[in-house]
Parts: sequence; structure tokens; C-alpha cells
Amino acid sequence: MRHPRFLLGVCVLAAAGCHQHPLTDYRPLDQAGMFSSDIEQLKALNVSDPEIAQVVKMKHARISDDTCVELVSAAHVHKRIFLSAESASDLAGAGFTEQQILDIAHADQLDAISIDAVTLKLIGLSDSTVQLVLQRHLDGLPVMASAEISRLKNTGLTERQILDRIHAGMTDEQAEKEIKARESARNHKDTSFVRVRGRKPG
Repeated sequence: MRHPRFLLGVCVLAAAGCHQHPLTDYRPLDQAGMFSSDIEQLKALNVSDPEIAQVVKMKHARISDDTCVELVSAAHVHKRIFLSAESASDLAGAGFTEQQILDIAHADQLDAISIDAVTLKLIGLSDSTVQLVLQRHLDGLPVMASAEISRLKNTGLTERQILDRIHAGMTDEQAEKEIKARESARNHKDTSFVRVRGRKPG
């Protein structure tokens, strides 16, 4: 029979190796309305108290149980705890589907591009254009930041013209040059001399 102290040591090492959280309080999940089966899945993922608080925040943003569990799982796959509830909630609030949010999370880009993604919606671009910009982000292709896209739109470019520039791989630097050129041309036009014609004095 093995010595009890040896068995205790094995248990402690196993717990440390798996980063277990035996004292985690799962009650906030139940109070937030999460189904018991999904709580069990989070237990299997060995979530910590901070992660539970993040899940509760997503529940308040009306993100489904399944998506909450998968978002936590995706973070663990990338070897970190889940702390991106605000990013996920902002995306959901801006009208992004849960599948789109999951796609971004699986690419480990949730915090990196959530602000840009929400801004694209606020600019008023169509869903297809927003999806194109996000996909280029996820694929690692050159794409302008949402701030530059917004400024190009404010100079009078149509969405079709903006799309042409996105497809061409326009960078922020190139966009900045065009913005300045278009703003300069507009300002020059606004201040150009206009002769006022009137009746000649009798």
C-alpha cells in the first residue's frame, strides 16, 4: 500500500499540471440563466472565477449558452484564459451573428479586430462589405483600418469605390494619401473665386 503522503503529492501535482480550480463558484452561471448541461461543459473546461464573470457578462448581452462555452473553449485552445466578454458583447450588440463572433474567436482575433468590426457597422456599410473586410483581416491580407475607410467615405467615395480599393489591397498609408488629396481638392473647390454677375448700373 502506498504511503498517504505520496498519494497526496500525486494529487497536488496533477492539479497543478491541469491548472484546476476546485473552489470555483459556479452559482453565478445558474443565476444568469445558464442551463445545467452547459455549466457542466464549463466545469469540464476547468474555468476560473474570472472566466465565470466573463460568461455572466456575455449572458447579459444575450449570447447563447453554446456560444459562451465555445468562446471559452477557443481561448483555451490558444493557451489562455477567456477575458474577451466585452469584445464579444460589443460585436453582438452591433448586429454580428454568433457564428461570425466564433469565426473571429477561432482565429484568435476577438480583441484585435472587434473595435474595427463594430466601427464598420456604424459607418453604414453593407453586411457583405463588412464581411469582406473581416475576412481579409482573418486571412492576414492587407486591408485598411475602419477609421481610414470611414474617412474615405466622408470624402465622397461610394461603397463600390471603397470596395474596389479594398480588393486592390489599399493600405492605411495609401488611403491617407488619397484622403489628403481628395480633401485638398475639395477645399480648393470650396474656396475658388466665383464671379457674381449682376445688372450693370444705369
